[in-house]
Amino acid sequence: MSLIQRLRHLLPLLCLSFGCPLMAQTDATGGGQRDEHAAGEAVDWKGDLVTTHHSVVLDSGERLHYQATAGTMPLPDYKGETRADVFFVAYTKTSDAVFDPARRPILFAFNGGPGSSSVWLHMGALGPRRVVMGDTEGAQPSPPGAFVENAHTWLDLADLVFIDPVSTGFSRPAPEQSKGQFHGLNQDASSVGDFIRLYLTRYERWASPRYLAGESYGTTRAAALAGYLQGEYGLFLNGIVLVSPVLNFQTVRFSVGNDTPYWLFLPTYTATAWYHGQLPPRLQNQELERTLQEVEEFAKTDYLQALAAGDDLDPDIHDNIVSRLADYTGLSQEYIRGTNLRIRIFNFVKELRRDERRVVGRLDSRYTAIERDHIGDGYERDPSYSAIYGVYSSTVNDYVRRELGYENDHPYEILTGRVHPWDYSSHENRYVNVAETLRGAISQNPALRVLSCSGYYDLATPYFAMDYTVSHMGLPPEHRGNITQTYYRSGHMMYVRMEDLEKLKRDVADWME
Repeated sequence: MSLIQRLRHLLPLLCLSFGCPLMAQTDATGGGQRDEHAAGEAVDWKGDLVTTHHSVVLDSGERLHYQATAGTMPLPDYKGETRADVFFVAYTKTSDAVFDPARRPILFAFNGGPGSSSVWLHMGALGPRRVVMGDTEGAQPSPPGAFVENAHTWLDLADLVFIDPVSTGFSRPAPEQSKGQFHGLNQDASSVGDFIRLYLTRYERWASPRYLAGESYGTTRAAALAGYLQGEYGLFLNGIVLVSPVLNFQTVRFSVGNDTPYWLFLPTYTATAWYHGQLPPRLQNQELERTLQEVEEFAKTDYLQALAAGDDLDPDIHDNIVSRLADYTGLSQEYIRGTNLRIRIFNFVKELRRDERRVVGRLDSRYTAIERDHIGDGYERDPSYSAIYGVYSSTVNDYVRRELGYENDHPYEILTGRVHPWDYSSHENRYVNVAETLRGAISQNPALRVLSCSGYYDLATPYFAMDYTVSHMGLPPEHRGNITQTYYRSGHMMYVRMEDLEKLKRDVADWME
């Protein structure tokens, strides 16, 4: 530990013993000391950054050397004040003899929530270390969890920067700053976008090809960022990876009068029932993809028309739809009649295996849990979230301090509710739809390419909903090839399944080439 680091650790102890006015100016994240700044004076942004050196053996057998930088970057308002301290972990390849930024891409990654840190993509798929999930599909690992080298890291493809948006991870608003300025669709895009611009400036990476990778609401953020970065700074992107995407909220909001989610969720209901062996033999005994093709065709034709007819639906057609929905979901005809042909997600997860007193997961419907009772709708907890939360939380706290050498006693906010209520006022009385923002970004920047990655067992952001979103973006023929879609036999975090972790890396590598 350096002399400066030792003094930083001793300062709080000395202040507790003798009193110290400097404590009022200590960084809110617990790392580094913030000085008072006069208007226009630059903020010291290297206060608590820690750099370490490592290597990882890739799936190709090559050993890649890299440096890791962990810590917070103050986000200034350029009036002498710090708005927030944004925690990040950056990985930079060091194997090259001569560094040329123009030949080395950089990728900024984040998760969603809103309220989620970047831990899932960081330690699940992209980073040089990953959480061990075990070999048994759909099983919850035992605590406390561990990490190993990630042979399928994306670090050979690009330098990686993992961003924890304000109030997640170790990122915090600065003292006296309102957290509301960060907690909303537009506020979040601007603060994360400002961090990206600042990082490119301070680390001299404006000449590098630039990519984003977001998961879940992080895909919403990524699409919003494409518009913000281009419009605000002329910062055009080369590519965006959307992991478990949701761009048009109308496709996933089960609200009265909105029939869109019912038919878009149906193929994922089918995939889930197929995985759990709940379909009739004809559908159960054939390949999943073949069954899904049949269900997709039914969903966007007969089922969609039945939903559109509402109370005017012919009784005979109604009975036929009930019968086919029962076949495609594994639910009883009696239950489907009771839903008025409209099966909500929290009905489905409880009903599919109700007779066994089991619920299936929302993030990943391969996972199940036994609950206290088997009546009513919804569940006590999402078993697929429980399966990952504990091991990821323990592992990231261990990894950041023990391997990266970053010390911070504040809680690392994995997924916090402190960001709510999230501000969607810019879309008041309408559904958020950043697919239009992405369309505009591609129109302005035809070199922008998008890779969409969806899991068949994802009941949070169903794959068919993204199919619908892409086909309704209104892209001209010459831009439709800018979006590539891939699919996986897993859920929201497809990388927890080893086969799909490997496939995701291959898909991204092929796409970037």
